[in-house]
Amino acid sequence: MATSETPTRGYTATKDQLQTRLARIEGQVRGIDRMVADDRYCIDILTQISAVQAALDKVALGLLDGHVRHCVAEGTHEGKGEEMSTELMAAVGRLMRRG
Repeated sequence: MATSETPTRGYTATKDQLQTRLARIEGQVRGIDRMVADDRYCIDILTQISAVQAALDKVALGLLDGHVRHCVAEGTHEGKGEEMSTELMAAVGRLMRRG
């Protein structure tokens, strides 16, 4: 008999904080859209875009930290360390390739 239990993720303990932060970022992005609609000065819009990128980077680093401490550690314990490390480094590579 299979269980329908939701798996524990690296961010499970801080899921509410993560969702609050993402909602705040979503609001920032909507604010940028309003700035464009209102024909605001280019540099002001770029400044807000930079703030959103920094906020997303902070979220990503938190997720990476949780992934390493929980998922990779658990995977290593289960004998999947090499696979988990490869997956982690691919994710880090994608994050760094921005721009």
